[in-house]
Amino acid sequence: MTFTQIALDIDGPIATITLDREAKLNAFTGTMMEELIAAFDLTDANDAVRAVIVTGRGRAFCAGADLSAGAATFDYEKLAGGKRSGPVREDGSVDYTHEAVRDGGGRVTMRIFKSLKPVIAAVNGPAVGIGVTMQLAMDVRMASESARFGFVFARRGIVPEAGSSWFLSKLVGLPQALEWCMTGRVFGAEEALKGGLVRSVHAADDLLPAARALALEIAENTAPVSVAMTRQMLWRMAGAASPWDAHRLDSRAIYARGRAGDAKEGVVSFLEKRAPAYPDKVSSDMPDFYPWWEEERYY
Repeated sequence: MTFTQIALDIDGPIATITLDREAKLNAFTGTMMEELIAAFDLTDANDAVRAVIVTGRGRAFCAGADLSAGAATFDYEKLAGGKRSGPVREDGSVDYTHEAVRDGGGRVTMRIFKSLKPVIAAVNGPAVGIGVTMQLAMDVRMASESARFGFVFARRGIVPEAGSSWFLSKLVGLPQALEWCMTGRVFGAEEALKGGLVRSVHAADDLLPAARALALEIAENTAPVSVAMTRQMLWRMAGAASPWDAHRLDSRAIYARGRAGDAKEGVVSFLEKRAPAYPDKVSSDMPDFYPWWEEERYY
């Protein structure tokens, strides 16, 4: 696929996705949405890719939604030319179950949420609106000293999107999430670090090398199927009603993984004091009960 608003570069086991509208501070568009989803489809399908880094071109990570449509930016019906089609019924009421009602930022975060590879955000500059909420479905956020964040939705007359009402409080706690979202203010990297939004703050030139070092630590030491399963288990159990839900899932996963070649290689390589060479592949060797959340009952 040819990308026009992002770049996808694969170097060894690491894929780097770069938001690539530098002149517009990498503002988010429908095209960028589609390209990000396609990029994660490609990284999931490529067994050579063991981790994904997401960053921005130039001085910004992502300045939020492209506001070039002015007052109609968030009015999807007006953007469609005022035609009463899609979710708008003949009587003017809205069918909120219609696919066209879905939030574009949420389409991206739901795709990142499904990723089989760990995802690291290298936040190189301003990240507001969807620029920050798209990061919440990523596993680790690292920021440059010049990074700035803002959940500015209430200041634009809208509400948090991209699944952030689920993700944010799990990452930083409800009181902090409420303060940032209700004030809509923009804050710096140090406040993001103190509030638990980012893992670390780096000098600008050190950010991508630090992100790559973490990605390589994962790629060089862990079994890819185990990482893929672990990522999904931890994220999806974050909303479980009881630890029994986790116990049921853990039991399945340990049983399945214990029979696989990776478990044998993990133990033998440790005993032989050598680097592991895990045989199982994400593309073909996920446990037979995966994806368990699509079952009515997974126990």
